[in-house]
Amino acid sequence: MFNIERWQEIFEAISKNRLRTFLTGVSVASGIFILVILLGAGKGLQNGIEKQFERDAAGIIEVWSGTTTKEYKGLNPGRQVQFRNSDYNQSVQKFEDKLDLRASTQNYWGAPFSYGKESGNYQYRGVNPDYGGIENLTIVQGRYVNSKDLQNNEKVAVIGMKLKTDLFKDKEAIGEEIAINKINFKVIGIFTDPGGEREETRAYLPLTTVQRTFGGGDKISNLFFTLKKTNDYDEALAQSEKFTQDLKDLLKSKNMVAPEDDGGVGVYNSVKDAKQFYDLNLYIRLFFWWVGICTIIAGVVGVSNIMLIIVKERTKEIGIRKALGASPFSIITMILHESIFITTIAGFVGLLASLLLLEFVGPMVQSEYFRNPEVDFSVALTTLFLLVFAGAVAGFFPAYRAAKIKPIVALRDE
Repeated sequence: MFNIERWQEIFEAISKNRLRTFLTGVSVASGIFILVILLGAGKGLQNGIEKQFERDAAGIIEVWSGTTTKEYKGLNPGRQVQFRNSDYNQSVQKFEDKLDLRASTQNYWGAPFSYGKESGNYQYRGVNPDYGGIENLTIVQGRYVNSKDLQNNEKVAVIGMKLKTDLFKDKEAIGEEIAINKINFKVIGIFTDPGGEREETRAYLPLTTVQRTFGGGDKISNLFFTLKKTNDYDEALAQSEKFTQDLKDLLKSKNMVAPEDDGGVGVYNSVKDAKQFYDLNLYIRLFFWWVGICTIIAGVVGVSNIMLIIVKERTKEIGIRKALGASPFSIITMILHESIFITTIAGFVGLLASLLLLEFVGPMVQSEYFRNPEVDFSVALTTLFLLVFAGAVAGFFPAYRAAKIKPIVALRDE
């Protein structure tokens, strides 16, 4: 156990080797400093990647129609497939037990919008209520499109913050009417989108209203689905891939598209992309751990070498201790105490310096794929464990060598 006399011995031993102790401490501190900074940078990359996926709900499966490339049942290739409400309804009915969110849209680009003297061309979409969750929108004022709006074919609109600023400036928008293609719609909500201003120049309208008002009939542009969550990523990926294939088979069969024709029905499964991004992030973080640990190992080797020199210089002292009855265990404990003390103090200095740097400089470093580099509490505890373990490893071999010294040989040592 540590007592006052033991602390005095440690300080005396360290004071006799100030330069070596300082250089060893710098080596250990720099190793911990580099490790924590690298781990913080890895967390910054992870935050940046997660921010990109915040633009939409997790695990979106998007479906669109295309042009056939193969002849099928007497129909020539080059035929444009057009999805309709029945495609969406049949898909939802068949896969109801697997779905979390579901929506269909009808998209229009470059339509004229106006309010008072302000006007411009913007995009609008006819949507279902779940589409707000799929786009991960945040309603900052008012509300989103709901089922009653669809049932009653209400002429209402939810507009993005950028669109609101362009048309209304500093005026209140909720309850006002804007003209879209010269038809008035009442503004019921204003949203922000993680994707930024480009997405915030859109207006979302009830799908049924768009189909009836603008002559779209029962046509739809895209289908969107998210599946019920699972705790295991591999299970979620397998589930999404099976759902994607089953959905494609259903839509191809309904629209007379050859099973092997990938042109008529297109599907995007974001779960696969998520796997690629998170795998890349994992590899980067593992690389950072490897570089940091190698740096710590270099510091540990330095500590071990210093302790060997210290043991050599204290050979007579060790011999006297053993002649007076000191056990090998007490000799090993003495050397280990010094090694762990040096390593821990130096490590704490490196850990504190790195955490302060991340705290004050980290928030200033922002980019699209790098945000808020930080190290959480569990990682700090892990580095603390590494410090103590490294100190013990660094001192064990010199301590073991000291314990093997014979008193007679030690007393004769020059």
